[in-house]
Amino acid sequence: MTVKNEVQLITYPDSLGGSLRTLDYILQAHFPGLFGGGIHILPPFPSSGDRGFAPVTHLDIAPEFGTWEDVRRIGKKSPILLDLMVNHLSAESIYFQDFLKNGRKSEYADLFIPATKIWPAGDPPHDEMEKIFLRRREPFSDFTIRETGEVVRVWTTFGKTTPSGQIDIDVNSKIARHLLTEFMTKFSENGVSIVRLDAVGFVTKKRGTTCFFVEPEIYRFLEWISGLANALGIEVLPEVHADYTTQLKLADKGYWIYDFILPYTVLDALLNRTGKRLKEYLRIRPHRQFTMLDCHDGVPIIPDLNGLYRSEDARKVVGICLNRGANLSPVFSPRHRGPDGFDVHQIRGAFYALLDCNDDAYLAARAIQFFTPGVPQVYYVGLLAGRNDQSAAEKTGDGREINRHNYSMDEVERDLQRPVVQRLLRLIRFRNEYDAFNGAFHILDSDDSVLELSWERERGKCQLMVDFKHDKAVIRYADDDGNPVDFPL
Repeated sequence: MTVKNEVQLITYPDSLGGSLRTLDYILQAHFPGLFGGGIHILPPFPSSGDRGFAPVTHLDIAPEFGTWEDVRRIGKKSPILLDLMVNHLSAESIYFQDFLKNGRKSEYADLFIPATKIWPAGDPPHDEMEKIFLRRREPFSDFTIRETGEVVRVWTTFGKTTPSGQIDIDVNSKIARHLLTEFMTKFSENGVSIVRLDAVGFVTKKRGTTCFFVEPEIYRFLEWISGLANALGIEVLPEVHADYTTQLKLADKGYWIYDFILPYTVLDALLNRTGKRLKEYLRIRPHRQFTMLDCHDGVPIIPDLNGLYRSEDARKVVGICLNRGANLSPVFSPRHRGPDGFDVHQIRGAFYALLDCNDDAYLAARAIQFFTPGVPQVYYVGLLAGRNDQSAAEKTGDGREINRHNYSMDEVERDLQRPVVQRLLRLIRFRNEYDAFNGAFHILDSDDSVLELSWERERGKCQLMVDFKHDKAVIRYADDDGNPVDFPL
């Protein structure tokens, strides 16, 4: 499958109108042909939590969202991208429930990772525990086997509760390979074109290491699952939040990667009013990436930008964003914080709000994203230039909900009338349709208060100039006769 060089949309199955059926209606009624690059539907599967990222199974669509038929209907107009949670399953899945009932006698016993599977004597020694890249205070949860009363400590990377509701799987086990093959086959049968390998960096558990993106084990798994996907006509997109050098390694091996660095770098340029670090980054980044400004989590800093950000500037950016209503996700482990104690993992807030709801600054940010080499993704809240949903964050106690507003049909139709949204839609169409974006990319010499980017192919040429002092962006392109035309950004 060839990934199309056009804009993609990211959305939850219920965030635009309440279901997959209404999502399809809204796409056809209000955004026809706009997302030829694809629709990334965040997990629509039955799930016990984490807004879909604690899947009970990948074989079914949750009834409250719709059916596989709804997914196929959307897929007839745009390529479909779905998540495969390769690292974990829900504690409520039939697989783990069978393990809780029967313990080692369960046919799924080898699917999971008791601590004794890695450390035969039990828990890891203190020095080994300190090396593990943690997403919880400790990577284990205790469960009682109902048949025997035995307490088993199993690996659980994610989950806010104790015990966790997300149970890690042993991707090297025969049963895990069987299930992953079954899941991927189901995706293929329903027309899925691209699969995001969610949390894939955490699948490598090896004593004496960080248990995160352990080499060469991670590449062996990626080779297996990408081979499986490719045989089914599916492209894979590994999702890894790590030091940017890790992304470079993936790119060198030919994988599509996520540009988790661009969102903060664009914020830094617009809020600190200098394109210096943005231009430095654009010169070293691989081109085979999916680009983004916003998503269902937040704007990454640590560890994604380790070595690329200046603490002084980052603190200024964070302070401005907090004043504009954002909240923060901190780095849990002290050893993974910055050398001066800087500990921001992600800035959480609507990207439009982080730019103080300044229409010109927001369109400048999107123009930079669309001119940056790669396949652009636009999050549904960003598509509608949404503001922070403080009430959702307060009601749920989850700071990420600030940028996960669920739009009713009326809200979609109302926000479509706003000039900033109409301007963004015009920009998306231009990015999709102007052929020079399939040509050669150039970063032009300019003062650091200005960014100038260009694309050229045959007679087509377009150029972006962003003035960071005044939050202004200008696009000039050549028409069919080669005459310069200013694009009404």
